[in-house]
Amino acid sequence: MQRYFLDEPFDESGKAEITGDDRKHIVHVMRMGVNDKLIAVSAGEAYPALVTNIGTDYVVIQKHGLELPKNELPVTITIACGLAKGDKHDLIVQKGTELGLFAMIPFKAERSIVKWDDKKGGKKIERLQKIAKQAAEQCHRTIIPKIENPQTMRQLIASSDDYDVLLFADEEDAKGADPHRTRDRVKGITDNQKVLIVFGPEGGISRNEAEELMAAGFLPVALGPRILRTETAPLYFLSAISYEFE
Repeated sequence: MQRYFLDEPFDESGKAEITGDDRKHIVHVMRMGVNDKLIAVSAGEAYPALVTNIGTDYVVIQKHGLELPKNELPVTITIACGLAKGDKHDLIVQKGTELGLFAMIPFKAERSIVKWDDKKGGKKIERLQKIAKQAAEQCHRTIIPKIENPQTMRQLIASSDDYDVLLFADEEDAKGADPHRTRDRVKGITDNQKVLIVFGPEGGISRNEAEELMAAGFLPVALGPRILRTETAPLYFLSAISYEFE
């Protein structure tokens, strides 16, 4: 069944309204009518529901069954990605959502070629948040990953106290004689922990940034012996987390 995230929660009688683009999707794309079934998600909980009324700018639904099982990762993974060229962030958000991503933070890295001003950045974040929502619906998540506003490295480090595990993907560590392998870092993570992992843009994390991160308590992690693209590295790590926990 098609899944939709509610803007407003179910009321006490189990009813809710769907408006905007989701209403258009229900009526004009899915061509649903009264008594058709869908899945509605509110506050991290998913329920089967029936369409009970279709108005000119809303659809009314009614809970129709018990809460469905959750399928979220037992750890919350936030990835910080250096601003990258083209549509690379689109791919990271879409596929990362499918792999269990909790949140994504773009940051202004030393080696970032592109720059986001306030106007451009706002539109980018809005687009990425929409991609996350669509991907969450497609893969039957019960949360939509949060796409944060771009941060500086200083802001990123300042927010690191909110996490239990701090990592950064380090190409130089991978080249060393005794790299800190992904499997070893992942095995050190336990259920319900909050993880923040930093990935560089094209060109990777600079040595200055690596030193800043390590001074702030971030641990380097090697993502194998091959050099991964900036859009591939986060998906590699999320896949390793999924393998370990799921």
